[in-house]
Amino acid sequence: MSYEMIALMMFSSMMLLLLTGQRVFGVIGFVGAASALLLWGDGGVEMPFNASFVLMNWYPLLTLPLFVFMGYMLSESGIAGDLYEMFHVWMGSLRGGLAVGTIGLMVVVSAMNGLSVAGMAIGASIALPELLRRGYDKIMVTGVIQAGSSLGILVPPSVVLVLYGMIARQPVGKLWLAGAIPGLILAALFVIYIVVRCRLQPSLGPALPPEERNMSLGAKLKLLRAGILPLLIFISMTGLFLIGFTSLVESAAYGAFAATLAALFKGRLTRAVIEVTVRRTLGISCMFMWIILAALSFGAVFDGLGAVRAIENVFLDRMGLGPWEILLMMQLSYILMGMFLDDTAMLVIVAPLYVPLVVSLGFDPVWYGVLYTITVQIAYMTPPFGYNLFLMRAMAPPEVSLGDIYRSVWPFVMIMLLGLGLITVFPQLALWLPELYYGY
Repeated sequence: MSYEMIALMMFSSMMLLLLTGQRVFGVIGFVGAASALLLWGDGGVEMPFNASFVLMNWYPLLTLPLFVFMGYMLSESGIAGDLYEMFHVWMGSLRGGLAVGTIGLMVVVSAMNGLSVAGMAIGASIALPELLRRGYDKIMVTGVIQAGSSLGILVPPSVVLVLYGMIARQPVGKLWLAGAIPGLILAALFVIYIVVRCRLQPSLGPALPPEERNMSLGAKLKLLRAGILPLLIFISMTGLFLIGFTSLVESAAYGAFAATLAALFKGRLTRAVIEVTVRRTLGISCMFMWIILAALSFGAVFDGLGAVRAIENVFLDRMGLGPWEILLMMQLSYILMGMFLDDTAMLVIVAPLYVPLVVSLGFDPVWYGVLYTITVQIAYMTPPFGYNLFLMRAMAPPEVSLGDIYRSVWPFVMIMLLGLGLITVFPQLALWLPELYYGY
């Protein structure tokens, strides 16, 4: 059997087992370990074993639990709720202003956490009930929260970009800077859409009544203090890293420590907050570690077969596809996989295969990391099985049906496709900031 056929069988077996509903790390690890055993005999069992040592010696992996801890500490201590009150007052006089404020909240939460799940939880628990109570259209605001929460995997410090940097062997600092402008562009496009649509259809997002928004300038300025702590944490954490004063791991540790001090300063560092934060951090971190361990095992066998080179030959030599056509096929595959898998699973399954192919085709791997992340955002929100759709259904109140959730995402999916097209046609939107800072 040819190496190409073996690689195809491995990949198809993995996708078939994933459709059975088994855990992602179990499927990937099983296919990798079983293939190694069948190909190389008893010695093949060393490959999964060695993968565990690679994982434990992967020092940058320490950033993941630290960033997750920072985000959950800030959200569980109520600091995110304070931020929403600030946006609520400052944006309430505008038609659709609370929805615009929700996008602002999501951008800040993304900068605090780096995970879309946390943004979804905060938006569904804090913003959604308030928006519905104020008479906002349930379909529109459901889409707003899903779209806003997706920014968590693009705006730095994105945990997904940290993982991409580890797997693709790209500097995390460059990836963070590359994701900053595209993330803000998407947020701005969401805001423009909300403002324009609410101006055309005022019933979708009514302004706050005058008695609620009439507040002295001093009181409004006082509310701005809610954004000072998260902003200081984010600027100091990323600033120390970018100027070279701290390493990536040290910067993550600083962020986690600063978030804990912020909760203490607010008087909200309770036993319950600590317990919930630690439990959720442990759960998310263990999930990441198991998936990465399985992916390392699978990737070692896949690389050993020369699968990357074989697939490159199939696309370029046999099918005669050009680099841009291959890139389009890769992006479409992410959207299809996003109907069934989360971003981490998609990344560890295909990044070891796609990133070398992207480099061999002459594309910048940092730029491609941004394209991958935006495509994952789109996949998250694409029916019928988008990851964010079911997260929203689990968190939304009973009056928001699954049909409402499906209808809510299409305008924002179109906006994301527009953003993806802009970054694809104008790569400098992603590469200008890292080039300016690193001078490459």
